[in-house]
Amino acid sequence: MREINSRPSEGFESTLYPRIGLYIDGKWIYDRDRWIDVRNPSTGNALGPVPNATPADLHNALEAAEAGFRIWRDTQPLERSRIIMKAVALIRERARDIAKVLTLEHGKTLAAAEGEIIRSCRFYDWEAGQALRSYGWVLPAADQMQKRILRLPIGPVVAFTPWNVPMSAFARKTSAALAAGCSIIVKAANETPGTAVELVKCFEEAGLPPGVLNLVLGDPAVISSTLIGSPISRLVTFTGSTGVGKHLTELAARAMKPALMELGGHAPVIVGRDVDAKAIGLLAAEAKTRASGQICASASRFIVDESVYKPFVDSFAGALNDLRIGDGFDPQAQMGPLANDRRLGAAETMVQNAIARGARVAAGGNRIGNRGFYFEPTLLVDVPLDADSMTVEPFNPIGSCVSVPNLDAALKIANSLHVGLAGYAFTNNLTDAERIQRELEVGALSINHFDTPDSDTPFGGVKDSGIGREGGPTSLDAYMVQKTVLQFSGTI
Repeated sequence: MREINSRPSEGFESTLYPRIGLYIDGKWIYDRDRWIDVRNPSTGNALGPVPNATPADLHNALEAAEAGFRIWRDTQPLERSRIIMKAVALIRERARDIAKVLTLEHGKTLAAAEGEIIRSCRFYDWEAGQALRSYGWVLPAADQMQKRILRLPIGPVVAFTPWNVPMSAFARKTSAALAAGCSIIVKAANETPGTAVELVKCFEEAGLPPGVLNLVLGDPAVISSTLIGSPISRLVTFTGSTGVGKHLTELAARAMKPALMELGGHAPVIVGRDVDAKAIGLLAAEAKTRASGQICASASRFIVDESVYKPFVDSFAGALNDLRIGDGFDPQAQMGPLANDRRLGAAETMVQNAIARGARVAAGGNRIGNRGFYFEPTLLVDVPLDADSMTVEPFNPIGSCVSVPNLDAALKIANSLHVGLAGYAFTNNLTDAERIQRELEVGALSINHFDTPDSDTPFGGVKDSGIGREGGPTSLDAYMVQKTVLQFSGTI
């Protein structure tokens, strides 16, 4: 049985974690009732209270966003880009310190936290450039007529960001909104607000006008209904679970507002015949345990050709058994704890369900110790297709393996769920690769590697995994509207 003997983050808890506040109209607000305590997943210790925004706070945030929008939409794109890049320079300068805050409240290793912050900076880099490329069109017209299509910012945006990637999701949404000329109110996850606080401070110091970026925390139901229901907000964007995403989309639809949704997945990994199964097993172990498997694009369902099933499983399980688990501040740790006790309980239940249905545990399967939220990286093999681990997004370091006789069977299993965010495939057969590209029902597909889209490529899902795309050449489309202008230039 594994044990976690060292928890170095315990020595940093009181000195590194920032005071959590609301940020409305350029002012920090701290004196509100406590909603919850943020906890260090490594120790279970409280890091600090999260203030609960009052109805008056939410009203003020909406009014501030409305006023901020009028200023920001008329700010020249070059000036918008300059302020964004000034804030990004501060984020890069403080990346190590912000990473410590992220690790304290999330649990991921310090190296992974710093990697998330640096990646998030690339989102701002890209969108600051997009601000300078948001062209309209002039169309051919009859004599004394002009036809123009203007691209204008949609208005104040309401964004909801998740706890699993507190910097990355925040950056995805704020970078595009600010580049397009929109103001934005962000409801950050109550479990990981410290990272959001540190990011907002960088924009505050960069000179972003008051009201353009606002941060609220507290009761999700009150915040979502108030902000989405207001006539001031004009776009709703969310990253998180499919169930919550559908609820927020319904609220947006009632208010006749567009919704940009990046929702849950359950990423299939198709491993074909005639590949180096042992090498892929090692890659799979690293991919499955990124952020303890708590990312929406996490490889989860390993659908493996029967000819390479055993060497793949043996390699995968061996790598998981050798993985070093520990506090995120431990330089030897390769995977940290789960983010909260809910994820820990869900992991235990998922393993028990798979075993009851006939699956075999090839690696892991147990909680580690009785303090903090640690769970062994786990590989389930010969998993029945109706087991929870094959039908419900794990959001933990549990991988499930099934053996298939051919690509037809692999695609049938991969496409059998109602979600389709990310997918992966390993094959040396060009014909199979081309077929997988056409037939695998996902929004992002990686072939022969486990990377996911960066700032310059679109990311989003199909089916119940979301609406719209973030990043890439069309990244500002959701945050802008087109206005057709037909002008007669003659004398009347």
